[in-house]
Amino acid sequence: MIEKSMARSTIDPEDVRRFSAVADEWWDMRGPFAPLHKFTPVRLELIREWIGDHFSCDEAAARPFAGLRMLDIGCGGGLLSEPLTRLGASMTGIDAEGKTIRTAALHAEEGGLEIDYRVSLAEALAEEMPEAFDAVIASEVIEHVADPSLFATSLAKLVRPGGAVFVTTLNRTGKSLLFGKFAAEYLLRWVPPGTHDWRQFLTPEELRDLLAEAGLTVTERSGIRFDPLADSFSRSSDLAINYAMLAVKPGANG
Repeated sequence: MIEKSMARSTIDPEDVRRFSAVADEWWDMRGPFAPLHKFTPVRLELIREWIGDHFSCDEAAARPFAGLRMLDIGCGGGLLSEPLTRLGASMTGIDAEGKTIRTAALHAEEGGLEIDYRVSLAEALAEEMPEAFDAVIASEVIEHVADPSLFATSLAKLVRPGGAVFVTTLNRTGKSLLFGKFAAEYLLRWVPPGTHDWRQFLTPEELRDLLAEAGLTVTERSGIRFDPLADSFSRSSDLAINYAMLAVKPGANG
């Protein structure tokens, strides 16, 4: 349940309303979430490498994440939760929007996957299940929350000592304003106009500091770029638009 009476909250009601309106289209490869489908392979590549290395997983195994308990925050329709389940992780996925969670749960059931989907906020689940997860995924979420500091604190509370937090988001640069905001929303029509507020984007330094204040140490980071000729995303040394980070919580590893 979403705690509506909390003094502080990460929820942005306008963003929840916007994503609710298209919740039934999460698995339409040509629908409003098509860019996320294109973005997912590089996200999975980074998760598999960074989290796999952190926990010394067997890279050659079909299910390298077997035995790991993971949380997907802002899971949407399950675009990350489902492949991570297939890679062996015991997945919990949370989202603020009930219609989206119902879509995710139905799609997982149709695919024969067991995923614990819940309508919840990160800060609410952190009170309910502190240090319950080996790894926490927050991909393309923090730029939508109303209180990034509370969100980062919640990530740290949710992951166990020795665990890892994976984050992807958008940098706040002139390049991201041009390509990540205006081109994506008004020229390419990847997402509905108004999906992103450039002022809410975080620089890598700002995100690192938020995570550090929450007790997490950044160990990996990478830029993510879009290649219009290949119509795909890939890793890059350029963090000016999209980027990813891995942060760890001090304590016993693996």
